[in-house]
Amino acid sequence: MPLSFDLPPAAIPGQSVDAIDTPSLILDLAPFTRNVARMQDAADRAGVKLRPHAKAHKCPEIALAQIARGAVGICCQKVSEAVPFVAAGVTDIHISNEIASPTKAALLAELARHARLSVCVDDASQIDTLAAATEAAGTQLDVFIEIDVGQGRCGVADAPAAIALAERIAAHPRLSLRGLQAYHGGIQHLRDWAARRDAAAQAAERTGAVLAKLAVAGVQCEVVTGGGSGSVEFDVGSGVYTEIQPGSYVFMDADYGSNAYPGALRFEHSLFIATTVMSVAAGDRVILDAGLKSMAVDSGLPWIWADGAASGALEYVAANDEHGIVKPRQAGNLAALPALGSRVLLVPGHCDPTLNLYDALVAVRGGVVEAVWPVAARGLSR
Repeated sequence: MPLSFDLPPAAIPGQSVDAIDTPSLILDLAPFTRNVARMQDAADRAGVKLRPHAKAHKCPEIALAQIARGAVGICCQKVSEAVPFVAAGVTDIHISNEIASPTKAALLAELARHARLSVCVDDASQIDTLAAATEAAGTQLDVFIEIDVGQGRCGVADAPAAIALAERIAAHPRLSLRGLQAYHGGIQHLRDWAARRDAAAQAAERTGAVLAKLAVAGVQCEVVTGGGSGSVEFDVGSGVYTEIQPGSYVFMDADYGSNAYPGALRFEHSLFIATTVMSVAAGDRVILDAGLKSMAVDSGLPWIWADGAASGALEYVAANDEHGIVKPRQAGNLAALPALGSRVLLVPGHCDPTLNLYDALVAVRGGVVEAVWPVAARGLSR
């Protein structure tokens, strides 16, 4: 006889946070709400539109909260990633990436029946593929020409290449040139504030130079979109960007938390992995129930969070598949080690791929579970 058994949920609204099964991904709603408001207020003061990047959270409830606070829409990095957001009622989505296959273009053109969609290009063949898909579907797409402002990844190198793409877009009636995308991901993680400021200024200068040459050629760009959580305080005042795309600011992972922020635009940690001490047998360390399958470590190991700050007494020193090893920062300080069965909160090193490991995000407030939000775009990387 086949087994008929449903796995109980990790958390139920109304229960204490201490009752949440582990490992679970926790969102503290108080700092999260302040982060959402702080970024929107910064954009509003600068007269710049905010289009947060949903690849950071993959969660429609978060996107809808950002839009309710004033965001004009969201970014997604992949076409499939946009599907659950369209289903949840998000009506303006920018695919901040290039696509090169007819299959993806067809999906994008179909989604355009239900929301305003835009996508990046940096090659004429991408434009032709989008044109064919929209003609078949009878829909419209907005198009952004991506320029390389120093990332060394996607994007055309100069204004003449951008002008050629603009002319190609104009030849297709179902495609509309919306503007430029100018994003430099590498500068987001420069630790020194002045180094980030100077790199952001260089990216803005390159973007401005391309814009000027496009204008001389008669190519108008309604929107210039880009920027991220590490450079946004400089991007909003650059005079170049009309729209910013930060994503991680809602969470502030350990990597972003390692940046220096001497100015007012600093965000709070709101995303944590709840874990349990599962073994103390070694005596000089404890073992948590969260390892590589519970977090991304490409940007470093997680911080241990205690009393509203990163722990100065304990360090997460190694991640195995299902085990996390924690030791005292000072050898011999065994009194700092938590007891068997204790709860330990971790700040993940990199929020984006960590979210992609979880089916749900447990939203808590004041020590109580308020909601469980599906990470609906988990695994949608096509």
